Amino acid sequence: MKEEHEQRLRAQDRLEATYASMPVGLFALDREGHFQRGNPALARMLGFAPEQHAEQQWSQHFAAQDWLRLRQQLAAQPEVELLLQGPQHRQFRLKATRVGDGVEGLLEDVTAEQQVTEHLHFLASNDPLTRVLNRRGIEQHFMALREAQPQGPLSIAYVDLDRFKLINDLFGHGAGDEVLREVCARLQSLLQAPMQIGRVGGDEFVILLPELPLAQAALMAQGALSALIDAPYQVGERAFQVRGSIGVVELEAEVSFDDALAAADRACREAKRAGGESLVVYERDAERLTELRAEMQLVASLASGVEIVGLFVEMQPIMHLRHPRSSLNFEVLLRMNDAQGQRVPTPRLIAAAELSGRMGLIDRWVLRKVLGWLRAHKAELPHTRFVSMNLSGSSLNDERFVTEVFEQLARHADVAPLLCLEITETVALHDLDHTRRFIQRVRELGARVALDDFGAGYTSFNYLKQLPGDLLKIDGSFIARINEHPANIAIVEAIVTLARNLGMQTIAEWAEDAATVETLAEIGVDYVQGFAVARPMAAKRMLNARSAADFAQDPLVLALIEQIEQQGAQPAMIVGGRFAAH
Repeated sequence: MKEEHEQRLRAQDRLEATYASMPVGLFALDREGHFQRGNPALARMLGFAPEQHAEQQWSQHFAAQDWLRLRQQLAAQPEVELLLQGPQHRQFRLKATRVGDGVEGLLEDVTAEQQVTEHLHFLASNDPLTRVLNRRGIEQHFMALREAQPQGPLSIAYVDLDRFKLINDLFGHGAGDEVLREVCARLQSLLQAPMQIGRVGGDEFVILLPELPLAQAALMAQGALSALIDAPYQVGERAFQVRGSIGVVELEAEVSFDDALAAADRACREAKRAGGESLVVYERDAERLTELRAEMQLVASLASGVEIVGLFVEMQPIMHLRHPRSSLNFEVLLRMNDAQGQRVPTPRLIAAAELSGRMGLIDRWVLRKVLGWLRAHKAELPHTRFVSMNLSGSSLNDERFVTEVFEQLARHADVAPLLCLEITETVALHDLDHTRRFIQRVRELGARVALDDFGAGYTSFNYLKQLPGDLLKIDGSFIARINEHPANIAIVEAIVTLARNLGMQTIAEWAEDAATVETLAEIGVDYVQGFAVARPMAAKRMLNARSAADFAQDPLVLALIEQIEQQGAQPAMIVGGRFAAH
């Protein structure tokens, strides 16, 4: 009995020691909320001496309504768990059990845990640098506005800082971060609830403008632009001048956040193209918004993964300017009809295909279509020297596509010499070594390569000698209305001379009238392409012609063709070109 008594005493000592050393507060309360027991951890949490627990009441440390809530819940169930606000704004988790008329429980200080949780919640919806909403947060606010007022007026403004990267590059990211914080502060100072601003990119912001007619939303955006650019940004001893552009779109009730953001981004990019420090506003029925919605629908259709239907190709003749009736060359142009049989604008198709990641699939289709068509009709095309097709940048940078190009050329070795792959200059210069290897391999397989849109970039002449192409397509911006711009004539002459010295032939596109064709012939351009010669047409029409000149219908162009055939590549002036008669 003595040994059992001593064991009970030792067990009691251990329990008391454990009770006293527990890191959580343990307590017992009577029905009035007086503390009957409490361990030292409880005393430390609530800020009283351990021996004073008998003098403490629940209401001294927690709100009266918390005690009422605790009693009500314990009356309904034997155990409850609550989150309480305690002394000095600390957060406590309470686990309590009903014992007779009293309460026994455990109190845990979760202030740090709550702060971490709140911070994680904040980061989930806010930008940590500027403290404004992030993309997720602004989308949630957008959805809340739409849910609260489905038919209410709502506009969205897209703000993009111009040349902000220079600040980071020249003065470091610390200076750039300070400027971004100041940008947000300036924009926020103009907003009133329920307006909200969010950062959706490095130097891009979105402002939601609910409950405002479009005219007022535009005025608000103009004020934001002024606040953004009027005063310099002071960072330490340095002052920075920041410029920006804003696009504002009036939204329809059913538009999604992604579509709204895309539309506002489009308006902002138009403002940037206008020279910066500009504001562009789209009404909800604006033609460009209609085009954008059609483009987004096309993106969704292409991205669905199902087979792309409605694709077909047309051909546009390319006429030789020294011997117009000697050859039948043409470019393959991608076309598409929608489900209603309406023509989809080609720029929209290409933009949607690139956004949906399906451009490579389309280029594969065109490549197979062209090679198969050339093989099937080779005997009917005795005067064809080349048939060109354009490769998109995304396809050229896709190793699987590049491999398939080589495989298809090897498989169609009999017609590969007729194919000319066009590579846009900006794409070619993006990875010069990769482009050089691609061109070399394509030429080894018998096909030709043309550099498209030459002259549109800034480094063309420096790198041209490193790209062994066969043809050079002069950018159409130099050709359209060339006779009205003497500088363009000089540029085209320089390109022709350079190409000739490098062993390449030249093609001028966008030739719209006979005077342009005449000037190009005078300059010495080898080939011409454009409406002056022929518009794009069905592929089968190529099979009934001997040369590209057969498609010309303009009497002045026909007269010019006859003169070139009779006198060579330098005709007398017959349609008002820049040169006098020889």
